[in-house]
Amino acid sequence: MSKYLFLTTLSLTAMASALPAVAYADDKAAPTGAASVVPNAVADTDANSEGGDIVVTARRRAESAQDVPIALSVVDDKALAATGSYSLSQIQQLVPSLQVFSFNPRNTNVNIRGLGSNVALTNDGLENGVGIYIDNVYYGRVGQSQFDLVDLQQIEVLRGPQGTLFGKNTTAGAINITTRAPSFDPEVSAEASLGDYGYRQFRASASGALIGDVVAARLSIADTKRDGFLTNVHDGSDSANYYNFSLRGQLLIKPGDRLSIKLIGDYSHQKQHHVLQVLSGFFGTYDDGTAIANNFLNRTSRAGYTPLPFAPFARLGDSDSPYQANMKSYGASGQVDWDLGRAALTSITAYRWWDWDPKNDGDATGLPVVTKSQQANRQRQFSQELRLASKGDNRIDYVIGAYYFWQIVKGKGAVAYGSAAPNWYLPTTNAAVANAALHGFEADSTSTPTTHSYAAFGQATWNATSRLKLTLGLRYTHEKKDGAFNQFWAAGTDPANLSPAAASAVIAIRNQFNPVTSYATSFTDDNVSLLANVSYKIAPDALIYATYSRGSKSGGLNLTSLPAGITPDVRPERVNAYEIGLKAQAFDKRLTANLAAFWTDISDYQTAITEPSPGGLTYRQYISNIPSVRSRGAEADLSFAPTRLVSLNASASYTDAVYIDYPNAPQAPERLDVGSVQNLSGKPLAGVPKFTYTLGADIAQPLGSIGGRAFRLYGHADFAHRSSLNTSSTNSRYAQVPGYGVLNARIGVRPESVLWDLSVWARNLTDTKYFQTLAAANTGLITALLGDPRTVGATLRFKL
Repeated sequence: MSKYLFLTTLSLTAMASALPAVAYADDKAAPTGAASVVPNAVADTDANSEGGDIVVTARRRAESAQDVPIALSVVDDKALAATGSYSLSQIQQLVPSLQVFSFNPRNTNVNIRGLGSNVALTNDGLENGVGIYIDNVYYGRVGQSQFDLVDLQQIEVLRGPQGTLFGKNTTAGAINITTRAPSFDPEVSAEASLGDYGYRQFRASASGALIGDVVAARLSIADTKRDGFLTNVHDGSDSANYYNFSLRGQLLIKPGDRLSIKLIGDYSHQKQHHVLQVLSGFFGTYDDGTAIANNFLNRTSRAGYTPLPFAPFARLGDSDSPYQANMKSYGASGQVDWDLGRAALTSITAYRWWDWDPKNDGDATGLPVVTKSQQANRQRQFSQELRLASKGDNRIDYVIGAYYFWQIVKGKGAVAYGSAAPNWYLPTTNAAVANAALHGFEADSTSTPTTHSYAAFGQATWNATSRLKLTLGLRYTHEKKDGAFNQFWAAGTDPANLSPAAASAVIAIRNQFNPVTSYATSFTDDNVSLLANVSYKIAPDALIYATYSRGSKSGGLNLTSLPAGITPDVRPERVNAYEIGLKAQAFDKRLTANLAAFWTDISDYQTAITEPSPGGLTYRQYISNIPSVRSRGAEADLSFAPTRLVSLNASASYTDAVYIDYPNAPQAPERLDVGSVQNLSGKPLAGVPKFTYTLGADIAQPLGSIGGRAFRLYGHADFAHRSSLNTSSTNSRYAQVPGYGVLNARIGVRPESVLWDLSVWARNLTDTKYFQTLAAANTGLITALLGDPRTVGATLRFKL
């Protein structure tokens, strides 16, 4: 089916279903104060039908979300409070087209409409296809966004290529996070939560004037601790626990009516005793029935070790080596807004640090096989953005700007082998040689990918009539990347102390595992992105639109130990995206229906490759380009507020993301005996569920007066479902994650004045047992990353 027939068919179907509702809408403008209830923004449980329009800054100006002719989802502060969400992995349950799963904070997958990053492997020389912004500052590494989100105003999830309006160019979309700004009126809010698994969280924020109506400040803090969901049987310790501390301070300076300066400083640190690998299953033969030689059970049997049962939801693991996922982040930014009358000038300057300190046991057993397998990072970035935007009502609205971004990600890798490694990997090799080669052997590495990115961008909207608008956007980006990779042997038996024959054998073995490598590389890239959009108001509260955008994702640097024939330079990703949509409201804006259909073609798609090293002893991982990928689908967001005490919402996404041309993909572990490559053309992309949907409801009931004060009982529930998806780069059938659904609920009481609020809640109320990821190794071992079990607790909030 051609993209044009696909989009047209979905468009006609969507309009046919939505226009009858629009026909019932008043022809006159909605009354002042009527709400624009954007789907995925769970409304306040009282008076949601009487609130104001939800205002977004997706186009770098404040406007109603329903007037923005692009597909976006908004999660506001009320939704965050109702659901108790404080991280991106939790927020994805409210936005079906957003997918987030994480092996650890550094290796986190974020994709929108099936694109962005598709397997939980991060390369320091490559950016994610989904841009993450907090208070207008682009975060260069996805791990920087995995801290608790503090004192949020709202989160906007923008779908499709971005770059003609702001910041870094991205091909899959952007997540635009806005925190609460300082207020000149005194504000104090705080909340404390307690729950099972030792959960406790404290969050607080205070704001007010420091110097009259010239200087205001806001200080926000969040402190979260939770015991682990897993147990390490090796020592009985807690695993998959969580501790996070975040502090954010802001100053707002208004020396005059036309000038505003906002200074922000933040600090966060996080500690997790993770990742503990969980055994999920085992296969001892290839698909054709041939036995897998030296498979996982062969190895454990030789070592006299009994592995844990393949019962993942017993939530047990066995690790004899240290493991952790610890990180710190801190940064400072300054935003200057200058009202020039008919235009506004904005400058955003930011510098950020991110320190990542992991430890990993690399063998999923209690044996000293791979005692280290980790990559630490020291990331630094600087960005400067200048924008000039029109103000008021104009025949032509415009935004023009320039952007500079610098980043260095210093990496330090370490792989070490213990006393069980020789027998594990080299059972047929002379024991003395195998022991000299691997026991105590450690290979360390350094990498220094550096990015300099310069861009000029602009977007203009011609308001042809009160109903018809035409928008054109353009971006030119020049990037230079350079870096070096060095891998060296840091520990182990010195081959010089061995006989010449033994030394030669030891060196050959080590070169199969972790060869001494050193190289440097650099490249420059120039690209142009563009956007063309037409929108038309077919009724006062109904907007249809169509968009074509061409985007580019930066090329990358493959700074790792590369196989022969693989270049260290990763080509840029090119995207052509088509979208049509309808945004409509009816019944005094109590009903909102937003529909979109999309088709995206990507050439030179950047993806992670995981394949056996020569001889099949270990795995090697690197980034490569796939010739062609396509993602197409449709989305529907609905919300309905029949009364001021009831709000309902539903969202659904269908995504058909496939490899169009991928004839030389790495082979799946269960078919390695028939060759090391396979043809994945026509197969689905990794990490993408075809169907996702969410359902939500808020309801409130007045309780009458107690002691002269009126009280209200309220409840919230949301359900998120994802269909089956594959979480491997090889499309292994053993990595097929079954579909699952998660139900969350909250019930509480508060006075009508909302001075305080007491609620009890449950996440994963039905205790659904589900996988986040599954991974199959060439030894036949299947490991799993598990979804969180049911958790329950209570929260007390107050606001002055």
